[in-house]
Amino acid sequence: MASVNGCNLPDELYYVVDKHVWARPEGSEIVVGLTDVAQSMAKSIISVTAKGAGKAVKRGKSLATVESGKWVGPVPSPVEGEIVAVNESLFANPGLLNSDPYGDGWIARVNPSDWEQDVVELVTGVQGVEAYRAFLDAAGISCEGN
Repeated sequence: MASVNGCNLPDELYYVVDKHVWARPEGSEIVVGLTDVAQSMAKSIISVTAKGAGKAVKRGKSLATVESGKWVGPVPSPVEGEIVAVNESLFANPGLLNSDPYGDGWIARVNPSDWEQDVVELVTGVQGVEAYRAFLDAAGISCEGN
């Protein structure tokens, strides 16, 4: 896992850098969540609402809404497809987004319509981490001290 400006960024994930969303292929599904950057900027997450399983979602459109004491915002889907599961643990314990954004804090699983098409819009690996580093540096964002 890479650390950029104090933010943890696993290099095996796919990112929508400017939206602070990650995607991880697992079999035929794509697991979606918020990055360490997002949870650090939002501070303590107090609420998560998500579209239900069976709902269609377009790439870039909201599949969930997250609320903290200082922010309310959408979680845009990195892929187009159908939501097959949402992390219901987040409804009772939204703080999982803060404590484990890449593990137990996942938000939804999506069956993508065309992963091969959507993946070209995402960044991953060393190049993804470096793209994130450039974005964080340009925006003056750091997870240190948050």
